[in-house]
Amino acid sequence: MANTLDGPNRPPQSGGPAKQLVLLLHGYGADGNDLIDLASSWGKFLPDAEFLSPHAPFPCEQSAFGRQWFGFNDRSREQVLDGVRQGAGILDRYIDEVLAERKIDESKLALVGFSQGAMMSLFVSLRRAKPVASVVAYSGRLFAPESLAIELRARPRILLVHGDSDPVVPPEALPQAYAALKEAHVPVEQLLRPGLGHGIDGEGLAAGGVFLRAGFAA
Repeated sequence: MANTLDGPNRPPQSGGPAKQLVLLLHGYGADGNDLIDLASSWGKFLPDAEFLSPHAPFPCEQSAFGRQWFGFNDRSREQVLDGVRQGAGILDRYIDEVLAERKIDESKLALVGFSQGAMMSLFVSLRRAKPVASVVAYSGRLFAPESLAIELRARPRILLVHGDSDPVVPPEALPQAYAALKEAHVPVEQLLRPGLGHGIDGEGLAAGGVFLRAGFAA
């Protein structure tokens, strides 16, 4: 049976079977090709990891080519959250599928997301039955922090990275997410990058690689 999502992948640099899995979740209006090259940067840190970069399930409402995990045009906060939950359900099923296919459990899975993909990484990882090894969220936002008191099921290690000049997702989203996760007793670290807009720079990339390696080692 075909997976619920598809997209580019990169096998482990070691040449052997995958012992770890890194799921790369792209931002709004992009697709899986946008992040798959992170495998080249992190492969040397994680030679036994396979990288998967699925295309989001829905066509982008503002582009003829890109994809989105959820929509937000002309929607209320409740409608946006409904869309997040719908996308999260699809992503959850995909995670179950790829773990089962590779006979790998959550302790050998990491989620990495950028922007909308970061929001999905945080939302899904905190609500799965078992914690993943780690989550690296670039330029994202923590949706519905008030619901964590009821919905939190797992406490994965999380790294939040954000540019202090981000014009798309305000930099204030970083300390807000950090505070909410701390309050929920989730192990979280934060990195604010000076002068960085809506993107990933070399420092953030290096920090992510180190964080992922430490998560798998733990």
